[in-house]
Amino acid sequence: MPAAARAAFAAGEERAALARLRNARDAQVPGSPGWALLERAVGVLLIHMLREVEGTFALERADAVLDAHGWPRPDLETLLGGAAPLP
Repeated sequence: MPAAARAAFAAGEERAALARLRNARDAQVPGSPGWALLERAVGVLLIHMLREVEGTFALERADAVLDAHGWPRPDLETLLGGAAPLP
């Protein structure tokens, strides 16, 4: 995860964290596992921000790619809190 997104989230700046995650996601190849990991981060952050519909759609897109590549489905704490290493 981008350090700037983690720092913004830790500082309570959720909108800034979302913008940084989206920028990082958009720099990835669409449909790649790296893209999916960032898309999942966007989704869980949107849900955390009470934007459930947008977040759910992002999770559906991301999880299909992550599952196809055998990658885990990390949660918000793992993605932005750094609780566990990711592939």
